[in-house]
This record gives sequence, C-alpha cells and structure tokens, in this order.
Amino acid sequence: MYRHIVVAVDGSAATAEALEHAIHLARRSNAALTGVFVMDGNWADFICNDWQSAKGARQGFLDHIRKEQEEQAEAARTQFAAAVAGLDDAKFELLGGDPTGELLRLARAPATDLMIVSRRVFQVSGRPSLKSLAKALAQKATRPLLLLA
Repeated sequence: MYRHIVVAVDGSAATAEALEHAIHLARRSNAALTGVFVMDGNWADFICNDWQSAKGARQGFLDHIRKEQEEQAEAARTQFAAAVAGLDDAKFELLGGDPTGELLRLARAPATDLMIVSRRVFQVSGRPSLKSLAKALAQKATRPLLLLA
C-alpha cells in the first residue's frame, strides 16, 4: 500500500503516537520510514532587531535557542532509533529551516506516500507560529496526510 512513510518526531510524548502509528503502517506495508526533525532556522527573523539594543542579549538568546533545539534534535533521534529497532528500512533526517515550510515540502514530495504528524509536533522548543502547522499542512499538502491529536 505505502512505499515511503514520513513522520515528524521531536523527542517528546506529543509525537509518540504518530511515531507508533507510522511504525505500525511501515511494518504492515513493508514501507521505508523516515523520521524527521526540523531545526528552526528562523528565530533571528522572528525576534527581529529589537534585541540589539542590549549588547549581546539577542545573540545570547539565539545561542540558547540553538542549544535547546540541538538537545531536542538529539532527543528526537534517540526516540526514533529506540522505536524503530528491528525495522529494516528506517532512517532519521535532521533538516534545517522553517518547520512549516520543510514539512510542507515533504507533504508535497512525490516520494512521500504518507506523512504522519502530531498536531503538537515541534512545540517543545518551537516558535508560537508552529501552533498553526497542522492547519497549514491540512490545507496545502498534496500527498496523503494523517494528523494526530
């Protein structure tokens, strides 16, 4: 039924159900499974230049966010690796950029037979705008999409 399933993971309990569902379908369909985490590269634009008035405050905040996202990416990699143990065709990808844009790119890719996403993915260390991620995917995905609560 499916040849390639993509699942967004962030290392949190919010994505556990989506990951379990993706693994179940991958095993049942003998499909390749790709877990993805997106490092949000747009924080500098999000906080604008208002922070520049305090010397080093802006860069310090960006460094803090970067470190937090690196830790979250490692948690996602660990979560994915533990869950897919024994699944032959599974890989984890670390992407960078705008999470909504990157997931939309995957949700439109001809190679994606099914994308599975939790509505709360990337909110652990993500921007507030990610709360509209599920809505954007539902409206703009051109490949089959499964959104989980």
